[in-house]
Amino acid sequence: MMKRDFSSFLLYGLSFLLLWEWLRPIEKLTNTDNIETFIAFMLITFVMSYFHLKGIWKGSIKLVFILFSINRFYYEQGFFHLKWLKSFLLDVADNIGMLTGRQWNDLSNEFRTLLFFILLWLMVYLIDYWLLNRKQIFIFFFMTLIYITVLDTFTPYSAKAAIVRTVAAGFAVMGMLTFYRIIQKENVTVDSSFIRKWMVPLAGMLAVSVVAGMAAPKAAPIWPDPVPYLTANNNKADGEGSGAGPHRIGYGTNDGALGGPFISDNNPVFKYEASGKSYWKMETKDTYTGKGWFASGSSPISYLKEELVPVYSIPDSVETIKESASVNVHNNYRYHFIMYPAGIQKITDIQPTDPNGNRFMVDTTNERISYYDEELEPVVPRHFTVDFVRPKYKVQDLQRTTSVDPSTFFYQKYTHLPEGLPQRIRELAEEITAEKSNWFDKAKAVESYFSNSGFTYDQKNVAVPGTNDDYVDQFLFDTKRGYCDNFSTSMAVMLRTLGIPTRWVKGYTGGDFLEYSKDNTSKQYYEVTNNNAHSWVEVFFPNQGWVPFEPTKGFTNEILINYEATEGSGTTNQQTIPPPVKKPQKDELEEPKSVEKQDKSFDLKAIWERAKLTAENNWKKAVLILIILTVIAAVVYRIRGKWLPYGVLLVYKFKKKDESIAAAYMVLLNQLERYGIKRKENQTLRNYARYVDTFFSTREMTRLTHFYEQYTYHQNLPKGTWKESHELWENLIKKTIA
Repeated sequence: MMKRDFSSFLLYGLSFLLLWEWLRPIEKLTNTDNIETFIAFMLITFVMSYFHLKGIWKGSIKLVFILFSINRFYYEQGFFHLKWLKSFLLDVADNIGMLTGRQWNDLSNEFRTLLFFILLWLMVYLIDYWLLNRKQIFIFFFMTLIYITVLDTFTPYSAKAAIVRTVAAGFAVMGMLTFYRIIQKENVTVDSSFIRKWMVPLAGMLAVSVVAGMAAPKAAPIWPDPVPYLTANNNKADGEGSGAGPHRIGYGTNDGALGGPFISDNNPVFKYEASGKSYWKMETKDTYTGKGWFASGSSPISYLKEELVPVYSIPDSVETIKESASVNVHNNYRYHFIMYPAGIQKITDIQPTDPNGNRFMVDTTNERISYYDEELEPVVPRHFTVDFVRPKYKVQDLQRTTSVDPSTFFYQKYTHLPEGLPQRIRELAEEITAEKSNWFDKAKAVESYFSNSGFTYDQKNVAVPGTNDDYVDQFLFDTKRGYCDNFSTSMAVMLRTLGIPTRWVKGYTGGDFLEYSKDNTSKQYYEVTNNNAHSWVEVFFPNQGWVPFEPTKGFTNEILINYEATEGSGTTNQQTIPPPVKKPQKDELEEPKSVEKQDKSFDLKAIWERAKLTAENNWKKAVLILIILTVIAAVVYRIRGKWLPYGVLLVYKFKKKDESIAAAYMVLLNQLERYGIKRKENQTLRNYARYVDTFFSTREMTRLTHFYEQYTYHQNLPKGTWKESHELWENLIKKTIA
């Protein structure tokens, strides 16, 4: 056991700094909060290891710290209220079921935090083991260097200072451990002056190396940025930053630079109960720049709960169906914006509610609805009910519009296009709609164009427009490969070249069906995840309002259109367009595999539920069996002196190399100590060997020690020595069998 002196304190301190380097990038590259709590947990764990607290005390303190932290992060009840603990334990049980069902993305934040604490616990334990027992930490030091250099190369994290800190701390720890290994191997006593003679040159070497490394000129990179997919500092879920690059799918507020691939994210955003699926709007954008979208200006209007939402509603000339939906927002959602269906009327029963009153703010330019408290501080909604109307359009009404007054501000705003827009975009739009005379038929023609002209829905191999490239032009004529932003932007821009007012809409598709409502069989529950984040197009028709269109290949929206029969047929045909929304499939042949995987996951979850029920019904038997197994394990451990040597003999029976003497000799020393012949502190191996021979009345230990020392100091033995040394070693092991 390492003494509690300044040298060992320095070892633990430097090891703590090495492990800290693993946490520094997490705060910059992820949405993880409260990093200081995890750092404090590591520090407490290292301190307890330094003072050699008993395992029961270390485990208890760490467990209390973990539970207290989780309570502070996620629960409103106090730490000493058992209600939250029961809820947390149930959450842990549910998440274990999700793990067995391989539903990694559905794990709760509480359970993820628990796993992170356990990981840190294990890492500190391993470092403590390497320091005390192995006196080696090179593997951990090497992996730390790889970790930070990879992140520095392929992510926005800058590891310039981290490299210096890691090299300095790592070489200092390895130098000190080398010193301890030497004095342990030679079994010599050292004083403080001897330690200084070792440590001062070590510190000087580290200082010179660090200064020289920082001052020396560095060669420039010999290749360009190798992985733009990972290096771009633009996370679409955050909605911050600019520039096109890899996005994590989800709603974000910044759309100034579209393009590039994105990473799937199945984390839930909200669940809702309604009579059917609906697209959920977050906001609209009206100005296309050639690279992306933004809203031209801001015009906020404040209103209160239960009041009509002041957004452009569906005109009275359109037949509508009144509906409502109850929304439960997931804890992961961190915006104070309200998601809502088209045709929104009122928002009611919203939580949380400020006793002093809440208010809503609608920006009528982009139709984004925000939620605030009385002091106009943003509030993240967690539950609300929304009343809305679903329009039932008539095709003959939609087909009436062929032109409007182009001099109005409204018309100019929603047909505006950037200067320098490639002419071939307009020419393509005119070619697609050449045989159409009204706005609706032209919009349908452009919408259908993407399904029949070689376009591919893809989330990964998506181009980023260059400095001189137009986003729409690149997609239409060069790549023909992209996702919803590519399709929707292209349709909106093409219609604008034809003089048809459009706007770009962001939000979510209707999500995935969960189950039928138990209280009302006419309603169903749906779950919307980040993967359901979507964009589409709305086209303005006088006397009909903003009508949604869905150009993205593989998607369909839920608008209702009555298609009356042609003149003279005498019949009326009402068609509902479309079937329920589904996620895009790049290859329909892959669908059975997906279904099979879902079924398997579902079966595993069902098995877990049955296992929990069985445990509840048979917990007494389980406790009894656990007690019996514990007693058996204790007895087996107690009598290990009678069976463990046989296992050791079996292991070394098949070894043939002379070098095996080193490991075998250390095993013998441990076995002799278990037997009761303990080596005294500062006792040399030769003296200890004579003591063992005296105890057993042999000279085998002295002879074996001679071979061991010869191998240790010369790293060489006469060929065939292992045969004799193994016989000596085996005889001594057998003498220790109790």
